[in-house]
Amino acid sequence: MSDALTQLDADVRADLAMIAHPHAAWLEPKMGPDGKPALDVLIIGAGQSGIAIGFGLMRSRVSNILLLDKAEEGKEGPWLTYARMPTLRSPKDYTGPDLDIPSLTYQSWHEARFGKESWPTLNLILREHWAEYLLWLRRTISLPVRNGCELLEISQAPDGLLAARVKRADAVETLYARKIVLATGQEGMGDWMIPEQLGDLPASTVATVADDIDFASLRGKRVAVIGAGASAFDNAATALEAGAAEVHLLCRRAQIQVIQPYRWLTFRGFLRHLSDLDDAWRWRFMRTILEMREGFPQPTYDRCARHANFTLHEGAPLEAARQTASGLELQTPRGAIPADFVICGTGIDMSFAGRGELAKFAGNIATWADRYEPPASERNARLGRFPYLADDYAFTEREPGKTPWISDIHLFAIASTMSFGASGSSINAMTTAVPKLVNGLTRGLFRADVARHWASLSAYDVPQAVVAREAGKTGEQR
Repeated sequence: MSDALTQLDADVRADLAMIAHPHAAWLEPKMGPDGKPALDVLIIGAGQSGIAIGFGLMRSRVSNILLLDKAEEGKEGPWLTYARMPTLRSPKDYTGPDLDIPSLTYQSWHEARFGKESWPTLNLILREHWAEYLLWLRRTISLPVRNGCELLEISQAPDGLLAARVKRADAVETLYARKIVLATGQEGMGDWMIPEQLGDLPASTVATVADDIDFASLRGKRVAVIGAGASAFDNAATALEAGAAEVHLLCRRAQIQVIQPYRWLTFRGFLRHLSDLDDAWRWRFMRTILEMREGFPQPTYDRCARHANFTLHEGAPLEAARQTASGLELQTPRGAIPADFVICGTGIDMSFAGRGELAKFAGNIATWADRYEPPASERNARLGRFPYLADDYAFTEREPGKTPWISDIHLFAIASTMSFGASGSSINAMTTAVPKLVNGLTRGLFRADVARHWASLSAYDVPQAVVAREAGKTGEQR
């Protein structure tokens, strides 16, 4: 470690010690059915959101926590796997998992790692550097993390606890916790969508943008990308750079979306208070934003457009697909497009039942369609399938009383978007969204222990001062 990073670590420790008030521990261990203390909070996911949530809890003196991630250490999140852009899209000065502690910001780490003179010349953050920063942050604040650990199932346990069955290597164990947070980013509540028109094509010819694609094998091949968001362009560019003979990007809109609504919503009022609005306003805002879809920056487009063998097809929704003697044929209103391989950048659909970890209660998770009926002009069946969350990001029941224990399972992922706006998958929202979630978690833990706190207050008899009284004087005035 460089001298500058060593000094930064010392600065972080000093900063955290300076703002540590109050020091008082306020939670007592709750024993699980296995005779061991149950976790106060189990966090599924140790990427940027999980790190920020764990940090927020530790600052709130909730230290009996554990983060699990199925990836190996350093590979959490998309940054070194299916993220195929050279840099983050967020501006470099957006704060996030640092939770507004200056010494923990990416800028502080970058300047310590590469020198202060490198910051003014930096345009956007390299994704490899972001992954390295996150690992440094996690280690510096001493978060307890288990990697290579996959959540299999969540179920109810005795005495108000939750049971999480998890797999690590070939061993399966059950962890008990008072609360569970699903900090699962892009995934966690559904599956990456593959248009039904591609259902009859050989599985080896179709992938989603989140799959482990062997781009080298696409050299000399014809590639079609379905979708026109940033990830779709990233995958098109990666195929072009790998030597694909042709890359066709199919955009269903008459004109491609170039406006980025997530830039508009990055102000404190919206990030902090959208969830305080009534359902009609929340639906109106988020439907408009999500139907626009996330735009792409100029460098993302230029990365594709610089290749003469790249073709953008606007007004070309996929109508049908078939295999022919010469490969694949995709039918659009603008004609047939030949291809050898198809990459789908069409997003994630909510499909609770398809997630094994949710199997015990998937059928009773309330959705927006269960709670709110928008005007006819604002209806959207896909958005209606998003979970309808409580004000602490917890699941709510479709049928009250059937699975009341799911109110201790909190979702901080892209599926939280309809209820809270940008939150569980957005760097720009972290410094407002994570404190809101942490406050909800600590509120629930405090309320559950309120009788114990009352008993503690009632028995509290620690004097703060000693009063000296002279013998024989009673204090009477005559």
